[in-house]
Amino acid sequence: MSVLCWGRGAAGLRRALQPCGCPGLLAKEGILGGVCGPRRSSSASPQEQDQDRRKDWGHVELLEVLQARVRQLQAESVSEVVVNRVDVARLPERGSGDGGPQPPRKVQRGATGASPVPRSGWAQRLEKDKRIQRMHMQQLEVNLQMQVQSQSEELKVWPKHLQVEPRLLSKQLAVFLAPESSWEEQLPRVLQEAPRKLRLTVGRAPSTQAQLSGQQQKLLAFFKCCLLTNHLPLAHHLLVTHHSQQRKQKLLTLDMYNTVMLGWARQDAGLTPDLLSYAAILQCMGRRGQDAGTIERCLKQMSQEGLKLQALFTAVPLSEEEQATVLKAVHKVKPTFSLPPRPPPAVNTSKLLRAVYAKDGPVSYPKLHLPLKTLQSLFEKQLCVELASKVCVVSVEKPALPSKEVTHARKTLQTLRDHWEKALCRVLQETKNHLEVEVHKGRFSLYPFLCLLDEREVVQMLLQVLQALPAQGESFTTLARELSARTFSRHVVQRRRLSGQVQALETYYRKYLHLLASDTKVPNPCLPRQYWEALGAPEALREQPWPLPVQMELGKQLAEMLVQATRMPSSLDNRHGSSRLVPVLYHVYSFRNVQQIGILKPHPAYVQLLETAAEPTLTFEAVDVPMLCPPLPWTSPHTGAFLLSPTKLMRTVEGATQHQELLETCPPTALHGALDALTQLGNCAWRVNGRVLDLVLQLFQAKGCPKLGVPAPASEAPQPAEAHVPQSAAPARKAELRRELARCQKLAREMHSLRAEALYRLSLAQHLRGRVFWLPHNMDFRGRTYPCPPHFNHLGSDVARALLEFAQGRPLGPHGLDWLKIHLVNLTGFKKREPLRKRLAFAEEVMDDILDSADQPMTGRKWWMGAEEPWQTLACCMEVANAVRCSDPAAYVSHLPVHQDGSCNGLQHYAALGRDSVGAASVNLEPSDVPQDVYSGVAAQVEVFRRQDAQRGTRVAQMLEGFITRKVVKQTVMTVVYGVTRYGGRLQIEKRLRELTDFPQEFVWEASHYLVRQVFKSLQEMFSGTRAIQHWLTESARLISHMGSVVEWVTPLGIPIIQPYRLEHKVKQVRGGIQSITYIHNGDISQKPNTRKQKNGFPPNFIHSLDSSHMMLTALHCYRSRPLCRRKGLTFVSVHDCYWTHAADVAVMNQVCREQFVCLHSEPILEDLSRFLVSRFCPNPTPRKISQCWEASQLKETLQAVPKPGAFDLERVKHSTYFFS
Repeated sequence: MSVLCWGRGAAGLRRALQPCGCPGLLAKEGILGGVCGPRRSSSASPQEQDQDRRKDWGHVELLEVLQARVRQLQAESVSEVVVNRVDVARLPERGSGDGGPQPPRKVQRGATGASPVPRSGWAQRLEKDKRIQRMHMQQLEVNLQMQVQSQSEELKVWPKHLQVEPRLLSKQLAVFLAPESSWEEQLPRVLQEAPRKLRLTVGRAPSTQAQLSGQQQKLLAFFKCCLLTNHLPLAHHLLVTHHSQQRKQKLLTLDMYNTVMLGWARQDAGLTPDLLSYAAILQCMGRRGQDAGTIERCLKQMSQEGLKLQALFTAVPLSEEEQATVLKAVHKVKPTFSLPPRPPPAVNTSKLLRAVYAKDGPVSYPKLHLPLKTLQSLFEKQLCVELASKVCVVSVEKPALPSKEVTHARKTLQTLRDHWEKALCRVLQETKNHLEVEVHKGRFSLYPFLCLLDEREVVQMLLQVLQALPAQGESFTTLARELSARTFSRHVVQRRRLSGQVQALETYYRKYLHLLASDTKVPNPCLPRQYWEALGAPEALREQPWPLPVQMELGKQLAEMLVQATRMPSSLDNRHGSSRLVPVLYHVYSFRNVQQIGILKPHPAYVQLLETAAEPTLTFEAVDVPMLCPPLPWTSPHTGAFLLSPTKLMRTVEGATQHQELLETCPPTALHGALDALTQLGNCAWRVNGRVLDLVLQLFQAKGCPKLGVPAPASEAPQPAEAHVPQSAAPARKAELRRELARCQKLAREMHSLRAEALYRLSLAQHLRGRVFWLPHNMDFRGRTYPCPPHFNHLGSDVARALLEFAQGRPLGPHGLDWLKIHLVNLTGFKKREPLRKRLAFAEEVMDDILDSADQPMTGRKWWMGAEEPWQTLACCMEVANAVRCSDPAAYVSHLPVHQDGSCNGLQHYAALGRDSVGAASVNLEPSDVPQDVYSGVAAQVEVFRRQDAQRGTRVAQMLEGFITRKVVKQTVMTVVYGVTRYGGRLQIEKRLRELTDFPQEFVWEASHYLVRQVFKSLQEMFSGTRAIQHWLTESARLISHMGSVVEWVTPLGIPIIQPYRLEHKVKQVRGGIQSITYIHNGDISQKPNTRKQKNGFPPNFIHSLDSSHMMLTALHCYRSRPLCRRKGLTFVSVHDCYWTHAADVAVMNQVCREQFVCLHSEPILEDLSRFLVSRFCPNPTPRKISQCWEASQLKETLQAVPKPGAFDLERVKHSTYFFS
């Protein structure tokens, strides 16, 4: 493919797409990155040409040297090729005619009139390298032939025999455990001596995965994966091979021995020196029918080491079948022994949740509107979806007209996919054979990971990824990460299916549905989690995610197989003769920010083929689509949400493990509030608003409407004035054209991304039209909740929210219609600072426009299009129209969610923490007749400061007269509570000022500097308590991180929080292949904290943890109802600090929201935080070093200096109409 090169000489080196199917050269991409990678093009003026000629020729000589060096390295790397030799893409030789860089024609050898050019040192070095290369090549050819012949023989032998026989009694490992006799005779001595020997030789296993090195994590994951794929002999072989080499022996840990020995115990024999080992050996004895005397000695030795027999059944993760085998062995010695009884369910005793879990009288909980049989049918459908791991959805893109061209393209595409499927199977098998040889040689490899799934399933997964690859390509690292995640998810589903968990799930889930179905009753109504636990459902196996190094290496291997196997004819129109095959995927380098990254990009011919075929389906992963049945209740940090697919309770940054470890180790009852709140949010049933969807689709298929949030296709992107840069253009003109081209390309990429996002959302909405579905939830590390399906949920844009409505409706009742009208006016943004009665009156005034919008949205007066949230406004217009035209509006069943939004919620929490009376009044904690607008208040205060400075003669203050508005300061005021700095605030204000066409643009920089200072000064005066608390949190985090720790705390609901910000200079690499993958290993807890991120992140993250606690408390108290209370269990969902419910229930939700805010802030939150931080981070005993003593005392003093609260009375919040409105 041709590429336009700008500039001259070496500065304009080619930027060509190079195929990736040839690993020989591309394995050394890093060497060529500085030469052949993309660079900023340059130009030379005519006056410089004579000077540049020698310079250019010197560059060409340098390039030839590098070419020769690359060929030399290629030749040296031939020894790494084992069996399958592939064609190596080479750099073009001089004069090859392939468009590569060549020296100027007039100085080539034999050219007439060539001016003599002195030979430089580079040219001499080139001749020397060529001579050395010729000598090496002769020897390398001989070596290669010998090596290929030798390795071919090895391939025939390796799979037949292992170096170490995989039996515990054989060779070095058996001698290591019990040197002389058989294990039955030496059992007591083995159990007594082995722990000491292993701990001395191997070292005690690290307590957490984060403490293992990258190589240790990979080895442990390899052993565990071998157990799952029935490759125990390989695992045993690699273990003994490492143990017999002193250097590699240091990598082994007790967990690795445990894993391998437990694997043999599950089959025939096993032993390792800890509690898990006794479970393993008793399993072995139970299966082999061992005599009672041996079992008795084992139990006696176990007792002598202080281990309880009951712990085998409570502390060791064993399946039901394994527990039965252990119990069979124990009964030979202790016939009366029985499994320890299940402990009674623990109850959360938090003061904030006391009313939620109280058993002081009858309670009731809301049910779904669907009967039991319907729910059971939906469960079967969802189970099929998750077993298939994917969902095929019809695309809403405008269908292509049937034609011969389209039919031919689809047939061609199907033929190519058939070929690719066979090629991928072959490449996968060859890769597995090669990796198996690596294991036989005693090296770690990905062989067992590639054996986890059926080959056909792996191939289908790769083809699915290829089909979804965007035309502009995808980051190689991102693609590798995605492939690894899909492999792990499919493996978990398959393991649960093969282990019998699906049958158990069906049994217990059908019982669980009796709690939710509309036509069933349960004796003792309770929360879903409590009911599920009472059913006695077995806990799902804990699936530990693979270590990040393994994930990246596996994903890289799969991506390289996809590149290697997928090829297509260079000319698809050549029907009579064979055409040269070219790779479907090419590897290129590009810059993002300041980093050079590798990108896999599909061939333009393949992209064109896909566009012509216009296939009507999209394929999604099962976890990316809303559920067709109620989610599983969250019962632990690793159990909940989807039926089979693994889902994390807490989202974390890539590679971080400390969050999950905190959740696993904290008391189970501490998480009950979060688990039950997430379950309640996920149990809300949804449906698609069909009328709104039809209108959106109409615009989407008619080239979009960006003004209304419907993206246009990339084909509508603006084009540059000139497609090519004229060579004769002046340098300034060239630079201007390049900037314009870059701007157009950036805009086209953005439009493509937005269009693809809208396509996914609308296709899923169309797929779910007429169905009921659910959105399972989880949370981030601060406790904020999010729906798991990413493409279609209520946290999306205005269009996404307008497409959703509650599946279960409620009659409006006496006040529901008024709340619908107020909600409509809120969505328009026309009456933000007016009281509710005036908003209601305004709705009556514009009722004709409302009805016209509902009846003729695209042909009428289009009043709804002028609203801030046009699509939600239109949906509300339709609901209001239906209600007012009903004979009895109070009986009208409404499905539309009504929102109540916090008034600058972050500042509300700060004002409540500091009992700041002035700040509380500004953010509507104080009751008032009209809503207080903090943004207008800050703008007014800034205007006061501006007038004062203008009177003093400050020029910038005089220039800003009339330009300080609410809109200019709003974003900065809103984000200052979440840690925005003055630099960030200045950028926000600068953006707003540039939007003002009548403001002198030459003063924007100076004006933004001035305004950000005045905004911060105004906030300091208006929210003095807020700034004091923010400073205390920032300073505490700074000192904690200086002491070498990351900041931790516990939310008022008991969720443990840890900030994951550490220094990121420890970069890991997966080398070789198409390119080396570089990534940051955030899970390494040995890294020092990032002080800047720790101190800047603590205030906003702490406030986020408080607003999530408030939301969860509101959700739980809305869910529970009592006979004498008028609350009947509300439908409740949230978008952080925006709460949704039915119009009929808004008043009740508002009451609960205010009560729970007061309850939350009535707790000594800052004092509790201070005590926790002191106990966690202040060392005891005192450090020995003087500097550490001073830092420790300063930290303790700061942590104990909690800001003094003001005099604001929190009870007044309960009477504030505009607290949430």
